[in-house]
Amino acid sequence: MIKLILLGTAGCHLCEEAELIMASCQQVDIELIDIAEQEQWQEKYAIRIPVLYHLATESELGWPFDQQQAQGFIDSLG
Repeated sequence: MIKLILLGTAGCHLCEEAELIMASCQQVDIELIDIAEQEQWQEKYAIRIPVLYHLATESELGWPFDQQQAQGFIDSLG
C-alpha cells in the first residue's frame, strides 16, 4: 500500500474532484491535508492545489490529473 498526501483546502471544487479520482485508485492510502492549517504547505502550494505528494520520495503530481495519471503515479512509486 502506497501512502500519499492529497494537499488541498476546504471549498476547493478541484480538490473535491481529486478526492473522487483518488477514491477509484488502487493500492493507495490517502491522507487529506488542508494547506490552510500549515503555513509551509500554504506558502508552497497555495496556487497549485490539489497536489498528490509522496513524503518518502518527495514526488508530486500536480493538478490537472485524471484517474489513469494518478494510478500511473502510484504505480511508479511502488
